[in-house]
Amino acid sequence: MIEAVGLRKVYGKKVAVHDLSFTVRPGIVTGFLGPNGSGKSTTMRMIVGLDRPTAGQVLVDGRPFTAHRAPLSTVGALLDAKAVHTGRSAYKHLQAMAATAGIPNSRVDEVIDLVGLGEVARKRAGGFSLGMGQRLGIASALLGDPSTVMFDEPVNGLDPDGILWIRNLMKELARQGRAVFVSSHLMSEMALTAEHLVVIGKGRLIADESVAAFVDRVQPRGVTVRSPQPAELREIVAAEGGSLAVMDDGSFDVRDLSAERIGDAAARRGVALHELTTVKASLEEAFMELTANAVEYQAQSAGAAAVVVPEPGVPGSPVREEVAR
Repeated sequence: MIEAVGLRKVYGKKVAVHDLSFTVRPGIVTGFLGPNGSGKSTTMRMIVGLDRPTAGQVLVDGRPFTAHRAPLSTVGALLDAKAVHTGRSAYKHLQAMAATAGIPNSRVDEVIDLVGLGEVARKRAGGFSLGMGQRLGIASALLGDPSTVMFDEPVNGLDPDGILWIRNLMKELARQGRAVFVSSHLMSEMALTAEHLVVIGKGRLIADESVAAFVDRVQPRGVTVRSPQPAELREIVAAEGGSLAVMDDGSFDVRDLSAERIGDAAARRGVALHELTTVKASLEEAFMELTANAVEYQAQSAGAAAVVVPEPGVPGSPVREEVAR
């Protein structure tokens, strides 16, 4: 378990991390999200003692990481997959790590097989692709069979099969009772992998809650409705003060009305509904909205003032019927 309390890091006049407190609990995958420059890497470095906090403290299993006698068995970290002697083979790299920590060579063989590097284990790491380097970094993190694992962008360079593998690996590590802390910019992967989120921006905590609770902070994107009586449905939406768009599959995207209000109005009019689904924001949409004021580096949006006009007959181009109110 990781416990950060009042964590602060200052470089000169730059406050990289400001009074940050959160807990990474065992048994779940906790996603660590934030825009570029938000302080994620600095926080991770402080967890494993690579940077010293200016104030506050961070504990792993109740003690500072540097106070543990067997650090590789406490936290397994992948912070930089390129931090490897390029002239050594993957096997020799792991063997050297194992020797310094009193870990048997049999464990080296286990993690090599676990990450799928068996066929290239005797080849120089300097010739590895980005994805193979990531697998070696993950093997290094798991070498000591740690109670806590911490990954920074673990799917970087992996192909779709590798991404699925690391997703399942993180879930399995959590199922085994380990604390799993993972930083990523791939919101789609975090939505599939993480149960809990720690979100920061400009070094400050924005959220420390479940993925579902984080997404629920953002207003729903609309309601998908299907009905065998489209004319009557249009009348209902107009009468209730909403707007709708006809989608390619024949469904309706209704805005400005809740699913409950649409359902009640349809029931009063005797209009059959075959689908009535509230469309929630995606994790990416929620992240973009809730961190909008915490972006350190923001490029000017190209064509920010452009207006896209739907073209009749073009697939995927809905026609929205606005209702005067």
